[in-house]
Amino acid sequence: MALIALAADKGSPGVTTTAVALAAVWPRRVLLAETDPAGGDLVYRSAAAHGGPLNPNAGMLSIAATARRGLVPDQLWDHVQPLSGGLEVLVGLGIAEQAAGLAGLWPTLGRAFASLADSPHAPADVIADCGRISGDTPAVELFPHAALVLLISRTEPEAIARVRDRAAALSAKLHGGPRGAASLATPMIGVVLIADPNNGGKLAGQVNDMLVHAQTGARVVGTIADDPSGAEQLAGRKRGRLDKSLLIRSARKVTADLYQQYGAAWSVPGQAPQGAGR
Repeated sequence: MALIALAADKGSPGVTTTAVALAAVWPRRVLLAETDPAGGDLVYRSAAAHGGPLNPNAGMLSIAATARRGLVPDQLWDHVQPLSGGLEVLVGLGIAEQAAGLAGLWPTLGRAFASLADSPHAPADVIADCGRISGDTPAVELFPHAALVLLISRTEPEAIARVRDRAAALSAKLHGGPRGAASLATPMIGVVLIADPNNGGKLAGQVNDMLVHAQTGARVVGTIADDPSGAEQLAGRKRGRLDKSLLIRSARKVTADLYQQYGAAWSVPGQAPQGAGR
């Protein structure tokens, strides 16, 4: 299985941009699912493959009725729309009030997302954009089914302190208590820093040492470049060589590092790698 859930503790550190960037360079077929109960962003910022807008009624909103009758992983594809660059997405809810229609269905969705990699017909990994998880958000019910939970954080001191505390709380919830060796825990909790490319490596080492020392059960798995221009290109609001942007180059590095460590566990027999040149 390979469900990778992305989330943040507070604010807007760039979860959606990171999720789209990672999905754009993922080495196998991937489905990007907007699972933020507060609502998705892609319907407002991205165009569909046909050049027009995405359909806000096809995605998490439409899948609710299907899931109440049980959900086979391949049924997810019935609710997916391709973006203009080819990325396949499950569009998120329009407004937070619509999340009531998914009450009780989050574990069902989590199992379907996690099992999609084992589909005999159309296998794919799932990257889930869970948005902010502070408070009692139901999106955390996806986490027990994930192979990896990535907490996205910026590098201001208060943001680092929050991600440390959030990682520790998640470790207690998912693993039963603090752990010094995150690699022994399932799902693994990782931290991705949105950082200045000039000092991202140094910051990553410092934050990782802090996470280990605090026995949070999490560790830093990489950095994504703080690249506003690249984010604008990724959203289709600015022209340019997206594949040469700092954003996409850093996303490739994070993805390559993840696959070097965990790719064998996520491999699907017979599945050919997918191109990353979106």
